[in-house]
Amino acid sequence: MGTKIFVGNISFDASEQDLQDLFAADGRQVNSVSVVMDRETGRPRGFAFVEMGNTDDMNAAIQALDGADLHGRPLRVNEAHDKPRGGGGGGGGGGGGGRRY
Repeated sequence: MGTKIFVGNISFDASEQDLQDLFAADGRQVNSVSVVMDRETGRPRGFAFVEMGNTDDMNAAIQALDGADLHGRPLRVNEAHDKPRGGGGGGGGGGGGGRRY
């Protein structure tokens, strides 16, 4: 079990500092906050990841903050899951062109 939290439905006005302050309430340890930005526009994409100090703080933050209001929007807070990596890939090969006799 990790200590990374996914935070969704974030207002575009919310800053990393806003999230840091919110998640650190009640003495919870926050290691890092990362608001995900759009590469093309440079604007926030509406979600973030928060790395907590330990699993107890992570679970307490999820319990306390899922549905909490930040800048007029109810946050969606849950444990982050690693993005699947790998080639996945579909597609098949097309097979042979050549002559048929």
